[in-house]
Amino acid sequence: METFFLFGRYSVESIQNISAKRTKQAEKIIRGMGGTIKSMYALLGERDVVLIVSLPGLEEAIKASIGLTKSTGIVFSTTPAVEVNKFDKMMA
Repeated sequence: METFFLFGRYSVESIQNISAKRTKQAEKIIRGMGGTIKSMYALLGERDVVLIVSLPGLEEAIKASIGLTKSTGIVFSTTPAVEVNKFDKMMA
């Protein structure tokens, strides 16, 4: 499993639909891609929300990102993440 950060920005429409139900819908999309959600945070600033997820690979991350955007109206940008100790080994 690989870690991905999915940063989201609300549109005017997506702000109007904020709900626990939509959060559950997002969780279902990630699980449907074979993933798990490590954590989710609401943010202030350039981005409004971040999901930190584990997914099998890049293909699933792309599908999850697009699926979340289609389902929630929140525009996501997805970034792979590597734990620092693994990164250090890669660079050694």
